[in-house]
Amino acid sequence: MAAPWYWARAKRALVRRDPVLGGIIRQHPRKALEPRGEPFFTLARSIVGQQISVRAAACIWERLIALAPQMSPSQILDAGRKKLVGCGLSGRKAEYVADLARHFADGRLRIEQWSEMDDEAVIAELVRVRGVGRWTAEMFLIFNMLRPDVLPFGDLGLQRAICLHYFKGRSVSVRTLRRISDAWTPWRSVATWYLWRSLDPVPVEY
Repeated sequence: MAAPWYWARAKRALVRRDPVLGGIIRQHPRKALEPRGEPFFTLARSIVGQQISVRAAACIWERLIALAPQMSPSQILDAGRKKLVGCGLSGRKAEYVADLARHFADGRLRIEQWSEMDDEAVIAELVRVRGVGRWTAEMFLIFNMLRPDVLPFGDLGLQRAICLHYFKGRSVSVRTLRRISDAWTPWRSVATWYLWRSLDPVPVEY
């Protein structure tokens, strides 16, 4: 699958502006974000991945796919809460995934308009869904809509990577972390993706 249209351009700009990030990018020469086409798929997977390890999320997701092979809203609603919990979801996450499915099935999300909306407007609409907070909405912008300049600053992995590579693992203030990220605009999604890779070489997918 082809990388997003802006990927090569973003890499060149980031390598030129930021030597630390440039070193990380060079360590992963043939890897890039793999886009996802289905909004429900991306959002459901993001909910599954909330506050658990990448490995644990992948195991639960495999069971969900076995339960609902097309990962469609109707399949999730037909499965019911008990079977969703049986896949390894907590009771609350099962409710969140089901509520997301209802929003899609009922047409309450203006999916067809999202491409014309800016990042914050899409986030504002998404967070109305139970279980979809800002982090989940930002994952959607990065992995599904391929927006190039999203900085999911609440992501602990991103914060940890910045501290590790720029401050030798020392904790620093939020203001300092944001100052580092200023150089990455308008390609902060790409910078974030490579910083994730520096902690876990296996690309996460949402």
